[in-house]
Amino acid sequence: MIPRLPAILLIFGMLWLTPAGATDAAKEKRWADQIVDALITGEAVWLEAGGHRFLGIWTEAESAPVHGGIVLVHGMGVHPDWPDVIHPLRTALPEHGWATLSIQMPVLPNEAKVEDYAPVWKEAAPRLKAAVAFLRRQNIENIAVVAHSLGASMAASFLAAEPRSGVAAFVAIGMSNVTTTPEMSSVRALEKIRIPVLDLYGENDLDAVLASAPARAAAARRAGNGKYGQRRVPGADHFFAGMEETLVRHVRTWLRANAPGVLKKKR
Repeated sequence: MIPRLPAILLIFGMLWLTPAGATDAAKEKRWADQIVDALITGEAVWLEAGGHRFLGIWTEAESAPVHGGIVLVHGMGVHPDWPDVIHPLRTALPEHGWATLSIQMPVLPNEAKVEDYAPVWKEAAPRLKAAVAFLRRQNIENIAVVAHSLGASMAASFLAAEPRSGVAAFVAIGMSNVTTTPEMSSVRALEKIRIPVLDLYGENDLDAVLASAPARAAAARRAGNGKYGQRRVPGADHFFAGMEETLVRHVRTWLRANAPGVLKKKR
């Protein structure tokens, strides 16, 4: 007789596997546990998209007037309180009248490459929709998306496919042009986006970001988007290391000029 124990163990092991083409749910959970336990600024909230529960960090605006709310989108394989780019923005922007909601995007194991994200790309849009809906439930109507690296490409794809998303402005930080699939291409997305866009990157950014800058600008021109602007920050790298205050200043001043708004009081 064949022992039954190995078969049972195999079944239970399969239950813990992440389905092919899906986010690494176990990795998301590990990070969520760590973030929630250590969170000092902001409040952990749980959102749902496509039957998947994911973490968001909600930080209310601390100064008046309140201009609106920002959905913060991290880069490849990290989390919504990542120390580079995301944490400085999500904690500093509330001091300037912007509430922030930093969300967990689909992630893969650490060894994954950019092209490996093609199968999980479709999971990004439902999460962004859920984030926008959360901000609306907070009575926020003026909503912007601020996204970094691969997250910026995910956000661009969402905004191109959802022209009535309710998002008023988009800040893309260190965005390259991923060509693995047409859906992943930021150049293709920029040809369809007509809301104000700040394409922000560093002088010492990644080669892929620097090389695709002319193509991104040309795509915005083809879209007839007169509210697209590209800004190269002297001395900055892909993560704005040591230049966090500069990053925050660029983002908040551009948003104030291109996405003015005041939060409506709840009745």
